[in-house]
Amino acid sequence: MNSTTPLLADDTLLAMAVVIALLVSLLAAVVAGVLARADGATLPAAASRAGTAFAASLALATALVALLR
Repeated sequence: MNSTTPLLADDTLLAMAVVIALLVSLLAAVVAGVLARADGATLPAAASRAGTAFAASLALATALVALLR
C-alpha cells in the first residue's frame, strides 16, 4: 500500500480490533490493581499485578486478533 492509497476496510477493522484489545487490557489492569489494593497488597505489588494482567490480556487479545485475521 503506498502513501496515496486510502485505508481499506480490512485495515480499519484491524486497527479497531487492536484499539479494543488495548482498552480491554487496560480495563483488566485497572481492575486487577484495584482488587489487589483491596486485598491489602502494597502499591508496588498492586502495580505489578496490574502490569501482569495487562500484559497477559493484551497478549491473548492480539493472538486472537491474529488468529481470526
